[in-house]
Amino acid sequence: MAKISGNEIKPGTIIEHDGGLWAAVKTNHVKPGKGGAFAQVELKNLRDGRKLNERFRSEDKVEAVDLEMKEQQFLYEVDGMLVFMDNTTFEQIELPADLLGERRPFLQDGMTATIQYYGDEALSLRLPQKVICKVVETEPVLNGQTAAKSFKPAILDNGVRIMVPPFVGPDEDIVVHTELMEYSERA
Repeated sequence: MAKISGNEIKPGTIIEHDGGLWAAVKTNHVKPGKGGAFAQVELKNLRDGRKLNERFRSEDKVEAVDLEMKEQQFLYEVDGMLVFMDNTTFEQIELPADLLGERRPFLQDGMTATIQYYGDEALSLRLPQKVICKVVETEPVLNGQTAAKSFKPAILDNGVRIMVPPFVGPDEDIVVHTELMEYSERA
């Protein structure tokens, strides 16, 4: 781990602070009229999701942490735990399903996901940015509803409800953006 000064913290930087691992979400560099400049940093705890606002002056030193990213294949789910396999060592690990939150339905059998590790501890799980899903149910297009930016609700094969353009019908494959949980394009 390397020490960095407080004004070097940028969004996405992982630091060790107050005995926990924190990711910088937002940073704002402030130079008040009186006193020294500082960085106002919004931090998110990587283990429990708590948020914290902290001020760091340029003289303050913090431990920057490098996390290891590993591509691992999803095998199956058992008792609320997701089982992944490392494709090089064939080692299997279990992670809690709530690590994905509302994006859990987009995880498909055999899918490769990126897992962030701090030593041997898995901290986060990132799905591919886009996945292909099948539209199971959607409303028919009404005449006169072809104006730009009009969307209609649809239910996907994984049970997720999203908004799709009027030209998308049932039994069509579409590409869904997993971070935003919205329609991207036809598959």
